[in-house]
Formats: sequence, C-alpha cells, structure tokens
Amino acid sequence: MPTEESNSPEQVSQENQLEASNPTEETPQASSEQLQTEIAQLKAQKAQLEKEIKTLEAEKQERIAQETAETKEALNQMVQQGLQELEEKRQNLQQSVEQLERRRDRAEQEMRTTFAGVSQELAVRVQGFKDYLVGSLQDLAVAAEQLDLPSFEQPPAEQEDETPAEQSPVDTKSSSPPFAQQQWEEQADRIQELLDQYRTFPDYYGPPWQLRRTFEPIHSDRVQDWFFSLAGRGAIPTMGSRLQNVLVASAIISVLRELYGECLRTLVLADSPERLGEWRRGLQDCLGISRSDFGPSRGVVLFENPDALVQRAQRVIDDDDLPLIIIDQSENEVNLALLQFPLWLAFARESEEADSYLD
Repeated sequence: MPTEESNSPEQVSQENQLEASNPTEETPQASSEQLQTEIAQLKAQKAQLEKEIKTLEAEKQERIAQETAETKEALNQMVQQGLQELEEKRQNLQQSVEQLERRRDRAEQEMRTTFAGVSQELAVRVQGFKDYLVGSLQDLAVAAEQLDLPSFEQPPAEQEDETPAEQSPVDTKSSSPPFAQQQWEEQADRIQELLDQYRTFPDYYGPPWQLRRTFEPIHSDRVQDWFFSLAGRGAIPTMGSRLQNVLVASAIISVLRELYGECLRTLVLADSPERLGEWRRGLQDCLGISRSDFGPSRGVVLFENPDALVQRAQRVIDDDDLPLIIIDQSENEVNLALLQFPLWLAFARESEEADSYLD
C-alpha cells in the first residue's frame, strides 16, 4: 500500500503543468550568454583559421617562388652548358672546315701546276726510277731480239761490206708528214680545229690519246708555233716547269695521233730516271693512257741516252712508222743525230733560269 507521503498521479501531473506554465526568470538570460559565448568562440576560431590560411598561402607562394627560381636556375645552367657544347662543336667544325678548305686550295693549286696531284719527293723519285727501269729492260729485250748477228756461213768479204741497219742513212721522205713538206692545207685546218677544241671544249673524260687537261691560249700558241712556224722540227721556249711542258707535248701528241693514228711513236729523252718518271706520269695524266702504252713496241718509249733513242727512231722509220722525238729541257746540248728525223720537239730554257728548275 502506498504511503501517505506519496503523491498520486493526478497530483504529479498538476505540478508539472504548473512548472510549465510558470517558468523561472533565469532561463532566457542563461541561454543568451551561452549563445554569445559560442559566437565569440566561433569568431575566434574563424580568425584563427583565417590566420592559418594566410600563413599557408604565404608559405605556398614562397615555396612556389623558390621552386620556380630553382627551376629557372637549373634550366639556365642546362642552356648555358648546351650553348657551351654547341659553341665548342661549332669551333671544331669551323676549324675542320678551314683545314679542308686549305687542303682543297692546296690540292687545286697543285693540280693546276702538276696535273698528277700530290706526291712525296721520295715516292716520285723511286716510282720514276722504277718506271724507267721497266721500260729500259723492255727496250733491251726487244733490242736483243732484233739484233742482227752475222752469219758464220757467209763469206768474210760479204760480212765486211754489210752495213748494220742502225748505221744506214736515214730515208725520211717516205715517213715525213705532209705538213713538214708544206703540203698540208687540209691538215692545217684540222690541226687548228683540234687546238680550238682543246682550248674551248676540254674533255676530261675523253678516249685515250686525246688531251684531257685545261688548255690555255699560251699552250696553244706554243703548239701552233711548233706546227706552223717550225714545221714540226725545232725548239720552243719552255713553259717554266716540266709538267707544263708535258701538257704542250701532250697536245702535240694528241693532234698527231688524230692525224696519223697508231703509226706515231713518241720517243722522250731526259737525262735522269726521275725526270723520265715525271714524263711518264704527266703523259698518262694528260692523255689518259696507261702503263701498257709505254714500251719499245708501244706508243711511248723513254730514253736516258740519245744514242739509244737514235737507234730506236731509225728502227721506227724502218717499220714504216712515224717517230716523234721530244727532248726534255734538262738537255743542254742536242745530239746532232736527232736532227735528221722528220719530227722533233725540244724545250729550250733561258740561260738565266735557276738550276733548280731541272729538279
């Protein structure tokens, strides 16, 4: 059973209604203060956040600026290094180009003066001696084969009356070219036509025995003087160098080969193997001929001794061929036996020229 002090449900309900209808006076004021406190706290938090945001923004900008500066510095170093390497390469290339240009100029200069390119002095002398030695041995072999030995079955009287072929008088009438007898009107026109062709339309890749080098008016004047003034027999002034003389002689050989074909035999006389080697290389270069065109029974024969050349020239005439004798400028005296042949060309140097010219 409930005690006396306990309230009934009805009493409790009434008390609650009374409390709800009569609130205390301190409740609104407490709520306002609490709101003000919360607002102040929120404002403080806001200010703190804004400060932190500004701080972070400043740090961000500073970091961006620092990274940008580092990137720029790195890029600048890379660019400077690349430019330095490119400059070094450019200087190296420029030096290489200058070296090549100097080599090209030297090569062109030497090609204009030597026709055969660059070669060392020792190689020139060794090769010249080798070429001359091979030609001399071939000439000796042919001479041995053609040596006219006496027959022991023949009576002694007939042997004494017999005259060697090498000592027989020279009959130049059958082999003398028409222009040497001033009966060469047609040949003169053809000669002039060929010289004009060599001078105005040089063919550097023409057939063998055709002039393949640049032919200047000064060269043409020398050739015309030999053909038309000297009638193919005489001396002309030297061009100043052996290889320039080779060019003039090559033009004469080319013209004669055009007129008389393979019956022309060129016999070159010089006083040393080295100079004969220069003649060999110069003729090969100017006429586009090969080593096989040099030899006793071929187009060009080289001689160091004039007596051997005279014997060969006489043999050429006996074979109904036409010898062309070319005398190097190093020969101070001309063997009189050479003057009996229908065609001979000598290069005369001036007396005041230096002796080094002959080297």
